Amino acid sequence: MALGLKCFRLVSPALCNSLAALTRPVSEVPLKTVSRRQNDHGQDVACPAVPVRHFATKKAKAKGKGQSQTRVNLNTALVEDIISLEEVDEEMKSVMEALKDNFNKTVNIRTSPGSLDHITVVTADGKLALNQIGQISMKSPQLILVNMASFPECTAAAIKAIRESGMNLNPEVEGTLIRVPIPKVTREHREMLVKLAKQNTNKAKDSLRKVRTNAMNKLKKSKDKASEDTIRLIEKQISQMADDTVAELDRCMNPKVCELWDLTPTPSADAPEAVIQGKLEL
Repeated sequence: MALGLKCFRLVSPALCNSLAALTRPVSEVPLKTVSRRQNDHGQDVACPAVPVRHFATKKAKAKGKGQSQTRVNLNTALVEDIISLEEVDEEMKSVMEALKDNFNKTVNIRTSPGSLDHITVVTADGKLALNQIGQISMKSPQLILVNMASFPECTAAAIKAIRESGMNLNPEVEGTLIRVPIPKVTREHREMLVKLAKQNTNKAKDSLRKVRTNAMNKLKKSKDKASEDTIRLIEKQISQMADDTVAELDRCMNPKVCELWDLTPTPSADAPEAVIQGKLEL
């Protein structure tokens, strides 16, 4: 017993010192030298090891928020009874193709006879394409002729449709012959076409939004055919398809805007805006 008490007295001071060192603030912890270096006078200077506490920062907490989410890739055959994703995909692709066709026909620096084909004319028999009621031809690089001899009663309506087509055209009439001078390529004309390209792209996005909304509404009516998890995955798939198509619409507008300004297409969809600003400052 006496021997045990004697050993405890010897160990107790060392144990207390260890516990005290653990409970002291970091600033009071003695620092040990881990390396040596020389100062400007050639003298050795000790470099202490400084303890550092790492705290979570807002930047660290927000890490990963900007990362892309996991993509969904459902087997269309497995959800065919709920909704046809292939049909939804086809409708979204048709919006994309319609925009490309619109760009080719209406948003061009050089106006061609084919550019007038799509113009819709409001007649007594309904809405008709200009090439259905008039014969369109190119007389010279600066002049397009529209012969309305087959439907002379639609001449006034055709003139109005051409003037309001958004192509900066100012037609002139000689009896049943409509003369359409091709405007010179000016900066104002380029600006007008760029504005038209953006308007057409926004209209395409509106059409795409309608396709997405119709698909979601159709999916809601089929909730009793599948579990909530399945419906949620299909909703995510449809939204993902719509987002991909929106990106394609922007990528389609990028080269068109650069073409209108005689610029080299840029790799990103947002670049043309900055390029255009620089072009206008020249």
